[in-house]
Amino acid sequence: MSGEFSITNTTKSIQPQFRKNWSWVPFAKIKDAILGKDYCLSLVFIGQKKSKELNSKYRGKNRPTNVLSFPLDKKTGEIFITPKLAGKEVGFLFIHGLLHLKGMRHSSTMERLETKLRKQFGV
Repeated sequence: MSGEFSITNTTKSIQPQFRKNWSWVPFAKIKDAILGKDYCLSLVFIGQKKSKELNSKYRGKNRPTNVLSFPLDKKTGEIFITPKLAGKEVGFLFIHGLLHLKGMRHSSTMERLETKLRKQFGV
């Protein structure tokens, strides 16, 4: 049985210049490659106001951020991406968030894996 994967846009609108930068990203394939097919993931596009609220509440930083990832349990998580702050890097930020859900922390090992996965998936 495959884990669920959903993408939700809670922004008022995602401008065409942002959409063309990520509409082709194979989100589900990347999720399956990093976390496995049984992992349930929700990807949510949020505005800067919501990003600032979440970043302040969960990280103590009173500013919006480009990506936040939250593990809910061993097989379930959420990633929040702020398109206005992500720009063309939505695919990279998705990979970055997935690796955090996998338990990785910022390091040279994580950076090497991000580079490998970006090449693998063309993002």
